[in-house]
Amino acid sequence: MSDAIATAEDTESSYDPTPKASWEHEELAQVKIKVIRAHNDSVNSCEYFDNDQKILTGSSDRTVKLFDIEEGVCTKTYHTRHSDIVTEARGTPDRSKFFTSSCDKSVQMFDSEIGKILWSGNHNGMVMTCKVSSDGKLAASGSDLDYCLKVWDVHTGEVIHNIPDHHDSTITSVIFAPDNDKIMTTSMDRTTKFFDLKTKKTTIHLQGHINVVSGCDITRDERKFVTGGWDKNVCVWDIATGTYRSKGPVKLNGAHEGSVSCVKFSPDGLMLVSGSYDQTICVWDVENEIQKIKLQGHTGWVEDVCFSQDQAWLMSCARDCSVRLWNIEDSDKIPIVLEKKKAVGVKITKCEKCGKPFSMANSEDYRELTHCVFCRVHSSTTFMENSQLDLMNPET
Repeated sequence: MSDAIATAEDTESSYDPTPKASWEHEELAQVKIKVIRAHNDSVNSCEYFDNDQKILTGSSDRTVKLFDIEEGVCTKTYHTRHSDIVTEARGTPDRSKFFTSSCDKSVQMFDSEIGKILWSGNHNGMVMTCKVSSDGKLAASGSDLDYCLKVWDVHTGEVIHNIPDHHDSTITSVIFAPDNDKIMTTSMDRTTKFFDLKTKKTTIHLQGHINVVSGCDITRDERKFVTGGWDKNVCVWDIATGTYRSKGPVKLNGAHEGSVSCVKFSPDGLMLVSGSYDQTICVWDVENEIQKIKLQGHTGWVEDVCFSQDQAWLMSCARDCSVRLWNIEDSDKIPIVLEKKKAVGVKITKCEKCGKPFSMANSEDYRELTHCVFCRVHSSTTFMENSQLDLMNPET
């Protein structure tokens, strides 16, 4: 770790009033699309920031940008000291800092208000991925060459865990569990690992993809885990019951024609979204194990995807230098694309709440559903509790 107190020239944080987001969809389109074009190269990561009021992006142009979500205006451009592309930029929960990883073999922690580097650290190889824990105390990064997982103290930059050869090939993604007691990593070695921060041991080793595992995510209740891979599959693992040990994962396939690059669960875990190098995005009904929506519009590889907290919006970024915001709150009106399934049939039924058609798995042991996934989302206990907390704590 180096003590990097940057000068204004090193990490200039500037107000950039242009360009502004634009609506780019046909007049009668069922999914409204807002597009932000502000980076000069591939946008490699995107996330909602400041209670979904802002957007934080990291790019191959070596900058990190902050956008106002209402107008889509870039409010700050952080000129990092990275000498190569920024592979990811991730904010702390209190919005005071953000963490970056780069192919220049370094990571950097920034003060998001004044744009100064608080500290920086190094790997022996290109740093492909980074994340910050939900309590804002730890940061993690993964690299190639030495296949190393490093865990950092967010405030001091001290290396808490240094695990070289954690995988047999490049680490492609890293995330913290919701309780921040373990870290999940995916790799080009076609495996996924769960590393327990207390015992300092790998507790789960998942093998189910036949090619590079590119990304992963976990539900807030830690019952479901998802991985996406270059074998074009999205795999959902039941880690609560451990049935994956005998039956393996549920594979959601047939939707993407290219490698799956990223996956993310909705806040309540009822949906998940996958992005692909085929330039498309798919939204899946997790319980029914079927594709709900397919979104097209990017003209480059999709690099990152995520849901807004109210689940009305999807955000994606791609190598076409753009960030797209997809309004999916009325997407249950869109005719469902039914994929061929060998073991499980699919039937269409009508939602008793909104009256709109939705698809449902027609298996013998599947419980009968009377509400579409979107009505289930808005009536779920988790969603209602989070909405009430937001109303009670508008400043958080």
